[in-house]
Formats: sequence, C-alpha cells, structure tokens
Amino acid sequence: MTRIKVIGIGLGEPEHLTAQAVAALNSVDAVVVLEKGSAADELVRLRRELCRKVITSRPYRFVELADPRRDRDGPDYEQSVSDWTAARASLLSTALAAEVGPDGCAGLLAWGDPAFYDSTLRVCEALSEPVEVEVVPGLSSIQVLAAAHRISLTRVGRPLQLTTGRRLAAGGFPPGCDDVVVMLDGECTFRRLDPAGITIYWGAHLASADQVLVAGKLAAVAEEIVAARADARAKRGYVMDTYLLRRNG
Repeated sequence: MTRIKVIGIGLGEPEHLTAQAVAALNSVDAVVVLEKGSAADELVRLRRELCRKVITSRPYRFVELADPRRDRDGPDYEQSVSDWTAARASLLSTALAAEVGPDGCAGLLAWGDPAFYDSTLRVCEALSEPVEVEVVPGLSSIQVLAAAHRISLTRVGRPLQLTTGRRLAAGGFPPGCDDVVVMLDGECTFRRLDPAGITIYWGAHLASADQVLVAGKLAAVAEEIVAARADARAKRGYVMDTYLLRRNG
C-alpha cells in the first residue's frame, strides 16, 4: 500500500521544521506539490529549496502538479470546494501511481500545520485507492502570530474561536467569544465590524525577512493594515497573513 506523509512545514523556513518533520522528509521517495494562483512559481520554489536544504539522507523526486481550477464564483461554495477536492484527488492518484507506486512513500507539504484550514487531508481521504496516511504536525501561523506580538491567544477562563474571513463577513463578530483568530481573509473583513472596543493583532509573511506586524485599536489601525497588506502583496506577488481580534470584556 502506498504511504503518504502529510508534513506541516511551518511558514516555509527550515528553522520552523520539527525534528519529526525533518525525519519524515528524509524518508520519502517523492515530494508532491499542488500549487495554484499567480504565486505558484514562488511557492513551489520555496518548497523545493526547503527540501534541498533538509533532505540529505537519500535521493528523492520533486513532483509538481498543476492545481485544478476552482470555481470561486458559483452559488454553492461548499459544493465548489467538494468538486475541487475531488479533482485534486484524481490528479494526485495518477501522480502516486506514476511516481511512487504501491510500495513507495510520498511526502505532501502543508503550510503551517495541516490541521488548520488546509485541504491536504481531505484530498487524501478522497483518493481512489486506499493509502496509509501519517500526519506530522507543524508550526502554525497562529502560533507565530502570537509569538511575534508577544501575546497569549487565550485569556483566563475565556474561549478562543478560529474562523475565516468568509464566515466573519457572513456572521460578524462571533457571539459569546471575545478572542477570534481569522484566517483566509483576502478582503480585510475587519473593516466591516463595529470597531468599538476591539484590538487587532495582524501579521503578514510571519517569521520571514519580509514580516510585517501591526497592532492597535481597530478603529485606529484598520487602514494602516490595508495599506501594509497591499505593500506586502506587491513585494512578493502574494500575501500570507492572519490576525487576532480581541474584544474588551
């Protein structure tokens, strides 16, 4: 049976890899990447360079797959994601058969930690042939954000909610929770909130040479974040960012 190791690689820096992740990378026959969007070449380059630096014990193949197009404008968001996942799984199944084989091991690299808004495990579940999957956790952008701002994500006796920009736009600040981490927000949805009593801790390209941090009262720094995000995107051609919203209570 083909084995797959889903490896959390943090934010793409070798220093973010755990010893377990390094060992896992040095045990695979092929590293398979699916990439999408205008930033594909740069993001593939970063992962290729990461592998070059840390895989030292054995030869391996680096397999690039052109990610299937996802319908982002359809009326049913969840169905479009389901269709995209199935298309990715079909593409990966073909690559595993051609590049890895039934006795081989493939490494799939997940940004941050594969447990947080990452599709890799869903793709593995949708594969046409049974595989043996091992998950190696990684350093998430959520943890790096908190460390960069020198804050704790949680407060005494209070819950923490993790959500997306899409859900924040649909439902506003989640009721019953004063600390909310927002990921996958390309629209700067925090601008739609009533800023009264809310502090934001925002970061882009965390722990890299291009890291940008902004923190403060939402009313005072919202437009500063919008401008900083635009600059970060212009510099790299893409932007990876996340933020914590903290409501006074």
